[in-house]
Amino acid sequence: MEEKFKEIVARYCQVKAEDITNDMSFRDDLGLSSLDLMTFLGDLEDEFDVEFDFGEDEQKLSRVQTVGGALEMLQEYME
Repeated sequence: MEEKFKEIVARYCQVKAEDITNDMSFRDDLGLSSLDLMTFLGDLEDEFDVEFDFGEDEQKLSRVQTVGGALEMLQEYME
């Protein structure tokens, strides 16, 4: 799952999937804008058949600042 996740991340930046690390920031290290990040999250929902619900818990959305945080959140939604 992590490999597929990083392949999706790589679609949005100039970094190869195998070079993406969990501590990378979507904004600072990978150059994603807020719109890119929301589109990325939509792609994750489609690819992994999950639906993120940020409306009630803004802390979840704040975790999506790093690759590792987003991956961890995805894993929680898949459980």
